[in-house]
Amino acid sequence: MRVPRSCYGEPIISRLSCEHGLIVTIIAALLGESPEDDGWFTLELTGTTQQIQSGIIYLEELDLEIWDKTAVEDESW
Repeated sequence: MRVPRSCYGEPIISRLSCEHGLIVTIIAALLGESPEDDGWFTLELTGTTQQIQSGIIYLEELDLEIWDKTAVEDESW
């Protein structure tokens, strides 16, 4: 997912875990040299299908760019 600079103060990972009941594993992260650059993250989300769908809706509400949403399976994404 791409996290724009405008979301840098948002506790995205914490909310995925606490509010949506997901286990979040950061597989990779790329942060730009400048604080104005976007951040890019590869995450693995583990939880029930309902928890994962709820987490994805939360990310979409933040207007984050997300790839591979079609890989939603029961237990992880």
